[in-house]
Amino acid sequence: MSQKIRTLVADDEPIARARVVSLLRAETDIELVRECATGAEARAAIEQGDLDLLFLDIQMPEVTGIDLARTIQTHGEPAVVFVTAYDQYALRAFEVHALDYLLKPFSSDRFRAALGHAREHLAKRRANTDALPAGVGEQPRDAHANGRRNRLMVKSAGRIHFVRTSDIDWCEAAGNYVRMHVGHQEHLVRDTMGHLESQLDGQQFMRIHRSTIVNVDRIQEMQSSFNGEYVVLLRNGTRLTLSRGYRDAIHARLGKPL
Repeated sequence: MSQKIRTLVADDEPIARARVVSLLRAETDIELVRECATGAEARAAIEQGDLDLLFLDIQMPEVTGIDLARTIQTHGEPAVVFVTAYDQYALRAFEVHALDYLLKPFSSDRFRAALGHAREHLAKRRANTDALPAGVGEQPRDAHANGRRNRLMVKSAGRIHFVRTSDIDWCEAAGNYVRMHVGHQEHLVRDTMGHLESQLDGQQFMRIHRSTIVNVDRIQEMQSSFNGEYVVLLRNGTRLTLSRGYRDAIHARLGKPL
């Protein structure tokens, strides 16, 4: 991004606030606009406008981070990353459209991943805003036009992740769990394939097997095997079995192999 990301950090714990500030100052595309020790200070700074990104503690004097996020739900609002020692607020954070949820203590790699997520989000929002006619707004960030979610809250390996559905490559059943493959990461979540499928955009995801859901944008080709079955080859090299019961549906979507 050629434009600096104007950023605010709010945390009532000086050591925690100083760590976030230190990590941000190492990033050349970040402009640190304000450090705040209370929610009231942060709210006053936010009301002055012209902020792109907020790193908010949740439990702060006077005004909580959740309250702050709830009051800025307007077009062009700053993106929010929560930084907290408590995981019980994750659902509320998701409901107010937070981009990420950093649990203290977090590693510098985890912080950079959250910041990378924020960069991508802001770059896309700026591109979309530039492309829209004047007066045309955005859709809510957690909903597709068809009402399906474009983000999921996933608790995996002791961490809470807000996963964009467009980043999911494929999902497979694993007993009472679903293993979600997202780039180089895997998230093992307690869910059913049926429920997960209901949360995903049917134009982007489809079943190819009772135990497999795939992002159709990741499909590179279909290959026939010696026994008349087909294998779905993804762009990352993953090979998945296409079951007979779902063959007609994928042929209708992608066309039959020649």
